[in-house]
Amino acid sequence: MFSKVATKIFGSRNQRMLKKMAKSVDDIGQLEPHLQTLSDDELRAKTEEFKNRASSGEDSAALLVEAFAVTREASYRVLNMRHFDVQLIGGMVLNEGRIAEMRTGEGKTLVATLPAYLNAVCGKAVHVVTVNDYLAQRDAEWMGKIYSFLGLSVGVILSGQDTESKRSAYACDIVYGTNNEYGFDYLRDNMAFSAEDRVQRSLDFAVIDEVDSILIDEARTPLVISGPAENSSELYSAINKIIPALDRQEGSGETPEEEEEAPGDFNVDEKNRQVALTEAGHESAERLLIEAGLLSEESTLYDVGNISLLHHVYAGLRAHTLFQRDVDYIVRDGQIVIIDEFSGRMMPGRRWSDGLHQAVEAKEGVSIQQENQTLASITFQNLFRLYDKLSGMTGTADTESVEFQQIYGLEVAVIPTNQPMIREDLSDLVYRTQEEKYVAILDDIKSCRDQNQPVLVGTASIEASEYLSNLLSKEKITHEVLNAKQHGREAQIIAQAGKPGAVTIATNMAGRGTDIVLGGNLEMELAANEVDQTLDVDAIRDAWQKQHDQVADSGGLYVLGTERNESRRVDNQLRGRCGRQGDPGRSRFYLSLEDNLLRIFGSDRVSGLMEKLGMEEGEAIEHSWVTRAIENSQKKVEGRNFDIRKQLLEYDDVANEQRKVVYEQRNTLMASDDISETVEIAREEVINELVDLGISPESLEEQWDIPLLEKEIESRFGISFPIQDWLESDDSLHEETLRMRIRDEIVDAYDKKVESVGGPVMRHLEKAVMLKTLDEQWKEHLAQMDHLRQGIGLRGYAQKNPRQEYKREAFEMFSAMLNQVKNDVVGLLSKVQVQSDEQVTDMENRQRQQNESDRKYLHQDAEAPAVGSLTAGQGVDTGSAKRDVDSSRPFVRTGAKVGRNEPCPCGSGKKYKQCHGKL
Repeated sequence: MFSKVATKIFGSRNQRMLKKMAKSVDDIGQLEPHLQTLSDDELRAKTEEFKNRASSGEDSAALLVEAFAVTREASYRVLNMRHFDVQLIGGMVLNEGRIAEMRTGEGKTLVATLPAYLNAVCGKAVHVVTVNDYLAQRDAEWMGKIYSFLGLSVGVILSGQDTESKRSAYACDIVYGTNNEYGFDYLRDNMAFSAEDRVQRSLDFAVIDEVDSILIDEARTPLVISGPAENSSELYSAINKIIPALDRQEGSGETPEEEEEAPGDFNVDEKNRQVALTEAGHESAERLLIEAGLLSEESTLYDVGNISLLHHVYAGLRAHTLFQRDVDYIVRDGQIVIIDEFSGRMMPGRRWSDGLHQAVEAKEGVSIQQENQTLASITFQNLFRLYDKLSGMTGTADTESVEFQQIYGLEVAVIPTNQPMIREDLSDLVYRTQEEKYVAILDDIKSCRDQNQPVLVGTASIEASEYLSNLLSKEKITHEVLNAKQHGREAQIIAQAGKPGAVTIATNMAGRGTDIVLGGNLEMELAANEVDQTLDVDAIRDAWQKQHDQVADSGGLYVLGTERNESRRVDNQLRGRCGRQGDPGRSRFYLSLEDNLLRIFGSDRVSGLMEKLGMEEGEAIEHSWVTRAIENSQKKVEGRNFDIRKQLLEYDDVANEQRKVVYEQRNTLMASDDISETVEIAREEVINELVDLGISPESLEEQWDIPLLEKEIESRFGISFPIQDWLESDDSLHEETLRMRIRDEIVDAYDKKVESVGGPVMRHLEKAVMLKTLDEQWKEHLAQMDHLRQGIGLRGYAQKNPRQEYKREAFEMFSAMLNQVKNDVVGLLSKVQVQSDEQVTDMENRQRQQNESDRKYLHQDAEAPAVGSLTAGQGVDTGSAKRDVDSSRPFVRTGAKVGRNEPCPCGSGKKYKQCHGKL
């Protein structure tokens, strides 16, 4: 109550912020007359002036007004585009590390030039992030004219670029590229063998276009660099033949016990996209596997050795029950291509993880591609949190403001439109069945066509878009379909979507980044005329103006949604296609009780209300209460999805802390030419651990296991020591003196090797072996972490907190990995034989070439672990990576490697002494 009163008196935080920034806008405007009198060279000289002032200690806040004014003047001279006042405010919001919500058509691309220029002259590496290569290339060329005019360099990062081109691009003052490429380049740089192999500079400042798409929609899909693992294609095919013989459990009982006893082999939870075998299902699966020769009669699916087999069964079940063709994926050129559930775009190259993609390939009868092992991975959540300053732009962020604040520390500022928005958002119409809904949609489309009003029909899937297209074709209504199957014609279809009477069906991809102009796209028509020169330019402009006026008089673009999406933000994106820059427009959603949102998440109150009102066939209910009830359902879904992303981040933060430690260690190694001191410390620790195996501290000589000690030393160092003879011939040897003699002998043998091959060669070898060993152990550790994460949810059944268990075991595994690195490095350096520096260089080059040729760059789906359920990427062994380690072997930390006041590597954020080092 008090907050509402305070808001009325003082204004909202957003209003106060805009009011404060309006003063800076006035200051920028006052500089404009003076800047207009400067020559091009004098205006360009401002860049060098700003750089000198920044190097002298002035920060970006002190330079903001002048830098923004210079950018605005340069933009007008080069592009004939002058930043509006609201765009200046948007630039200030971005410069302060916030998210600017700006409506469609408000010029977000131009807004990014303001903070980009300011931070570049302050010496910061500026990364502008887009969602695809086309937009990165377009914006770099388009906005690059402003930067080049002002004396700054501009680079663009595209998929498929060679290393040298990327290095040159990253060396530029301002870089444009996609979120995927920035992430993969970060991972590649942290797999490099030398500092010269890296391409990125520091991660100073990022401006993310369509920030909601990247930081919200893509938050659960980590970037993964993988290499080949074992091939199990035949097993997927064999399992695929078994799945149809399993029966789905239909209906449910009043109680969980009755539901479990319902007939059927497995149950499906569409709401959570989960599948689970019943007790009867386990028995049926075992019987079918035995008949197929995949399982011996003496064993069961619960045996440790059959965990991978159980995983294949679950992957097959999910492929057959939860993933539909033309909804979740399409089959193109003999390959499964995933469809983005948020944008409706095809995502070639992306693969579902944990064998699900192979199971879908088996289901569709296409070639099953080999599984991969993770070499490096990172989520966008943790990638973009690495930047010193992060900002973003989108037309739809306010509904997710809580998540942006909690996860990324980013505040959302709603920027007013330059022209008042006059779009009319009509109430939803809810029908009983989908058939009734589509009849009403057809009638509405016909009415709009007769009035020459263009219609953009939004659908949630390819299947729905093609179904509606068939209905329109039967009614002989000319239309265009824009979905993942037609992505090649996207620009052409969008360009014509605003023509009089045009009907365009689009999935959620509906041209984000491309404006639908009333009357059609004049620029494209002029460009087409340049090719054949058939019409006069003035005639084209006149014809376009008539069409524009005709569409405006008919009410502007009409956006018609065929169903609500799970997220209000996606609905708002669709609505945002009309009513741009003060244009007229209207939007409406047609729903039915059979739509997924209402069927799975919706309240039964809507259905009950329709029955009480005695609604007849073909009648719709239209009321603000219904719209509010549907939005409440969407809020529930959004809250659930936020919880999933938040939980995923809590798990990924553990791996992220470990990733930071490993990558920091690699950077230190690559920056150093001499790591002999590190090797000496590691060798000392390994020797002490080995001696402790045979000689327990403070034990009697009769209790010493000398044969074991001799065996271990020969195994680790390749040196045979007659320790028993030493003891018999020298009575002065006791625990400490024997330990010192063993160490001296090992060090002496190593020093002789250094002397024979030369110090520089040995220093090079030490560095190469350390990097190679660290990379190999990190790769195996990632596989073990995947394994741990997939099964950790089951700890809940033992009344344990899965997250705490995950942190504890992950810490123990990480400690064991670091210990293994130390042992392997010391052992390899003691055993390896090398004659020249060329041999070491040749080894590095072979490893570098092999790694690069084997790598695959994937954007894989990931899920947070859940208790009692098996979803994508959880619950069972993936079988997707070689598990050379015994997963049942306990991980024992053999020595203190973390200072008590240092951050605990488990990722809890606490000091080690207050977490896993607590006494």
